[in-house]
Amino acid sequence: MKRKTVRNFPKGERTIKHSRRKDSKDTDVHILEEDQQKINKFARLNARFEELKDELKSMQNDLKNIEDASDDIMLLDEAAGPIPFMIGEAFIHCSQDEAQERLSSSKTGLENQMKSLEYAMNEVKSNMSDLKTQLYAKFGSNINLEADEE
Repeated sequence: MKRKTVRNFPKGERTIKHSRRKDSKDTDVHILEEDQQKINKFARLNARFEELKDELKSMQNDLKNIEDASDDIMLLDEAAGPIPFMIGEAFIHCSQDEAQERLSSSKTGLENQMKSLEYAMNEVKSNMSDLKTQLYAKFGSNINLEADEE
């Protein structure tokens, strides 16, 4: 059982007392307001990184669907007739060549969005790494900034 006690100190300083077990000795960790701001910023960046990761996963799934649709259209016979192509919530009928062009255009746009998203993820990860270095240098093993294993 982990017990945490927070006491307020003047000039934006706080102390957190950690006790892992009843028989272990307590350790005090002094946290300045500046340090708390860094911890909060790290938490916000971590949440943003997880959102970006989920969004990238969704885009990768969409890209796979576009590639599968493109492969299916290539396998169709020319005499198959018009192909329904979804735009928003409506379907339009278009030729095999036009559907292939539209899919290619969608694929290119999605790949560009994924590159932008990966760039944003790298920026967030870099900022998190900088904050992690600063916080571990100050607090050592008294702080855990690693992602939980799922």
